[in-house]
Amino acid sequence: MIKKLISIFFAFILIIISVIPSEAATQSTLSSQIDYLLRTEPALNGAIAGVSIRQATNGQLLYDHLGDIRLRPASNMKLLTAAAALSTLGENYSFSTEILTNGIVKKHTLNGNLYLKGKGDPTLLKSNFTSMAEELKRSGIKKVRGDLIGDDTWYDDVRYSIDLPWSDETTYYGAQVSALTASPNKDFDAGSVIINVFPGNKAGYPAKVRITPKTNYVKIINQAITVSAKEKKKITIKREHAKNIITIRGTIPIRSKKIREWIGIWDPTSYALNLFRQSLKTQHIKIVGSTKRGYSPQNATLLSIHHSIPLKQLLIPFLKLSNNGHAEVLIKEMGKVKKGEGSWKRGLEVLRGVLPKFGLTSKTMVLRDGSGISHVDLIPANQISYLLYSIQREKWFPSYFNALPVAGKSEKMIGGSLRKRMKTIQGRVQAKTGTLSTVSTLSGYVETRTGQRLIFSILLNNLLDETQGKRIEDKMVWILANQ
Repeated sequence: MIKKLISIFFAFILIIISVIPSEAATQSTLSSQIDYLLRTEPALNGAIAGVSIRQATNGQLLYDHLGDIRLRPASNMKLLTAAAALSTLGENYSFSTEILTNGIVKKHTLNGNLYLKGKGDPTLLKSNFTSMAEELKRSGIKKVRGDLIGDDTWYDDVRYSIDLPWSDETTYYGAQVSALTASPNKDFDAGSVIINVFPGNKAGYPAKVRITPKTNYVKIINQAITVSAKEKKKITIKREHAKNIITIRGTIPIRSKKIREWIGIWDPTSYALNLFRQSLKTQHIKIVGSTKRGYSPQNATLLSIHHSIPLKQLLIPFLKLSNNGHAEVLIKEMGKVKKGEGSWKRGLEVLRGVLPKFGLTSKTMVLRDGSGISHVDLIPANQISYLLYSIQREKWFPSYFNALPVAGKSEKMIGGSLRKRMKTIQGRVQAKTGTLSTVSTLSGYVETRTGQRLIFSILLNNLLDETQGKRIEDKMVWILANQ
């Protein structure tokens, strides 16, 4: 019996001895492959690469190249914002929009003002305003003997994050942040409109232009011309600074596909009010007074309330499509809910306060916004990879993980910003992309050839061509997937 136990013991020791060198060899191979890539890739000459790779099961750091150096995360900043929002607000949290009045209804007439109070909902569509108007109609209101007033005071009146480049003012990804706003479609790019440009019926005819949603809030100046099929497609769509005048110039060949572009508008509060007034008109509800911005009284009567989709559903367009507006709204909402002020300052205080829960410290970071559009944001790769490790124990992690883009999956709301990348390892990578001028980043989870999960964070800064960064990231993740 003793001899049998001794033989079993030595067999167990042999198994352990055989496994340890194998794991060490695997880690050594992984390190040597990534080291070689970082050393020989021409696009990284003069650039900085922060790389951190961990075991998903225990957080063990498998590879570290400048992992403690603070680098610009670009949209990898959204990984922190999403985790903080889920922890602070909860995955079932929703935004609300209220319709209130300071008057009373008599004989189908509301004698008083009608207030549209926004509380941050970035998912409001034209159809939602129509539903609200229909509800008012069903309540018996046919006329408002007062003003239509938009209340956006749930947040402060600062519309742009501190480091937003002036050149991004008219873009959809740099659109103004307001507590009362509207989106053109279910991508939910709040504070923007979609401009569609089509060829005219014949060469020499003006191009056709369609705006979504239909609104007269913006003025379109169409100077685009339809040209023959042999000529080039060259269209520019620009909005004037501090105005809602959009000019379309250039040429579009006959029978060519439409050109589609999202444009951030000026003053999203008035934009939302314009859409709501249109909806009231279609329901034959007449507003006697003017349309303007203002405050709803504290004792106002609630007539109707609209709730957004829950946060766990909003995370999908937020992370998969890298929606900057959602990130900044979540920052302001955390500030409003936890500190009574819907501002970047208070929201970032909440974010910093949540980080220790995940084993992170903001003392190693510079945090200026929620989206990562700032070139001043700085986070070490090791901190991002540790966040992705530690949040796996949270009950809301499945919603977080599900919202990350999936490599190679062509469906927009599955593959997201990775739908055209890493098709050879399709479905095995779920990660957040990030791009700024001179910056490319990618952080997330990868399933290896043996079925293990690894966590990685790749931050590439000071690139001459940030598009080359994506190619390098894909190579690096491919190495991980083939371990």
